[in-house]
Amino acid sequence: MPRAATTRTTRTAGTADPLRATGARTSASVLTGAALLAAALTMTTTPVPAHAAAPVPAGTGKYVALGDSYAAGAGIPAQSAGLCLRSDHNYGHLVATALAPSAYVDETCAGAKVSALTAPQTDAGIVVNGPQLDAVTPDTSLVTLTLGGNDLGTSDVGFVDVVLACSGLAVTDPLGTPCRDFYGDTLSRRLDSAAAHLTDGLRRLSSKAPKAKVMVVGYPPVLPDDPTTCLGRMPVTTGDLRFLRSVLGELNEKLAGTATAAGATYVDTLTPTKGHDSCSASPWIEGLLPTSPAAPLHPNAVGEHAMAEAVLRALGR
Repeated sequence: MPRAATTRTTRTAGTADPLRATGARTSASVLTGAALLAAALTMTTTPVPAHAAAPVPAGTGKYVALGDSYAAGAGIPAQSAGLCLRSDHNYGHLVATALAPSAYVDETCAGAKVSALTAPQTDAGIVVNGPQLDAVTPDTSLVTLTLGGNDLGTSDVGFVDVVLACSGLAVTDPLGTPCRDFYGDTLSRRLDSAAAHLTDGLRRLSSKAPKAKVMVVGYPPVLPDDPTTCLGRMPVTTGDLRFLRSVLGELNEKLAGTATAAGATYVDTLTPTKGHDSCSASPWIEGLLPTSPAAPLHPNAVGEHAMAEAVLRALGR
């Protein structure tokens, strides 16, 4: 799809429950996994300066895109908004191109947790993005958001943070489930907390724009149903790949339940992208070492296009 434009530039300015490692060996393994992948994460998420944009043609009404790096299109050219890593080919821009709203505002930001809906997002004490709900006004007619994945981790890279830990732990028990043993039910509890905060955020959103159609967009299949396809592609044990895949499924289930309870529409992006996970022969979600411009374990341009198509189908387009 061609590039859609934004109607304003980004504002820039300026309860975690971390697990304790069970011994020096485990801690060292986690750090080893992080070190092995640090270079990939750095290369694919280097911020670039924001760029100006032309107005979107008059159309449906004001459309506001909210969310994290999956909504921002982190690593996909062309990037803008500094550390928020917004792409002009993220799914929000592609949906805006198809709908031609009278105004389009992109508040997506890499690293955003659910709390970013109502609180400024900071990095090293510097505000990189204001509260995302500030962009929602009474004249807003459509809102899309993808949030919750970053709440799985204790850092701003969320699920990637968890995979890094699992990669390091794999060397301690290559045939077992050291990552599942390490986390236990912690990730489920983090998702419960994220869902509760999202419920509050959706209530606030509805209050700010009571006539807006709100669409909670789920996450695509980062990992496959069959973990054996990741052999040689992902440094995580087969048992832990099953565990991580179940966590992603739980994330989408809780997002769907939260959306339905709040009167919003849940958009399934897993089904239409199945078979194109990070371990597939034709990935729409990149692996830990991306081969197309995108952040590790994030949708590439084809993946963002598929997510946009899922949103448009849910809108009856």
